[in-house]
Amino acid sequence: MSEAVNRAWTMASRPDGEPIAENFEIVESPIPTPKHGEVLIRTQYMSLDPYMRGRMRSGPSYATPLQLGEVMTGEVVARVEQSESHLYKVGDTVRANIGWQEWAAVGAHTVRRVNSDLGPISTAVGILGMPGMTAYFGLLDVLKPRAGDTLVVSAASGAVGAVVGQIGKLNGCFVIGVAGSDEKCAYTIDELGFNAGINYKTQDVSAELARLSPTGVDCYFDNVGGPVSDAVFENLALKSRVAICGQISQYNASTPPQGPRNMAALIRTRTTIEGFLVYDFELQHEIARTRIANWIKDGSLKYKEDVVEGFEKAPEAFIGLLNGQNFGKLLVKLSD
Repeated sequence: MSEAVNRAWTMASRPDGEPIAENFEIVESPIPTPKHGEVLIRTQYMSLDPYMRGRMRSGPSYATPLQLGEVMTGEVVARVEQSESHLYKVGDTVRANIGWQEWAAVGAHTVRRVNSDLGPISTAVGILGMPGMTAYFGLLDVLKPRAGDTLVVSAASGAVGAVVGQIGKLNGCFVIGVAGSDEKCAYTIDELGFNAGINYKTQDVSAELARLSPTGVDCYFDNVGGPVSDAVFENLALKSRVAICGQISQYNASTPPQGPRNMAALIRTRTTIEGFLVYDFELQHEIARTRIANWIKDGSLKYKEDVVEGFEKAPEAFIGLLNGQNFGKLLVKLSD
């Protein structure tokens, strides 16, 4: 990483369908000098997440769309290199929403201290960060699973899905993971303790769900939408619950997706569907973070990170994420 300048990945153009390399551009600028009350931070890990694709659209969303030339959005783990605030000292590790860039001078009140006693610092934007919080609250507060429930999780080997399934097991659920390869399915069963896995690329998801859970699916944690969700809706149990977390199968669509579909099934099963955002539960994050950290320490929860080395590789890694090429929480490592 250059010591003379700050490099930032910006959105050069809006994608039409799947993002391409030309949609991103590196912009260089002087490393900023922090003002009173600010800290200068240097990025160690950048988090890459599917929601970022939505920010590249111009249409309405729950967050303001990126503008052309704006730094790609995202959270990082960073080291304080200079401090003009009593809140932090040089060497402190923080997480901050500064996007895809190497350096930033930000208000000290806008960053959050990373507690390295809870786990490796990379986990602050993974299982102990937004993905972990999303899994925890989406399952426990939205789906409210009961012991004996059948829980289906799409994108089951991903940063969110893997945690959902494991917490489901801790709560006595029969957990079925849906993923895009035999390797990923085997991981969820052999390493994470899921009861079963379905490879949506090679298996009939609806038929497999009917075989694995003949009484129906009680809880569905939806990360993908599309045909996988269609198959789950065909197999919902009476009074089932569906949590809509993401729709990654539709993020690259150049035209509005068809749907919703299979709505008649929801009438028959009296299903409740609820969309949610992790920020809905922000005041409870620290309680969940501590609980998840304790589960990791006692071996109840496992996690996998997919770490890409080098700032220059961020767009390529992000495009791969949207195509399911990652295996675990996707991070870009910039520095130690």
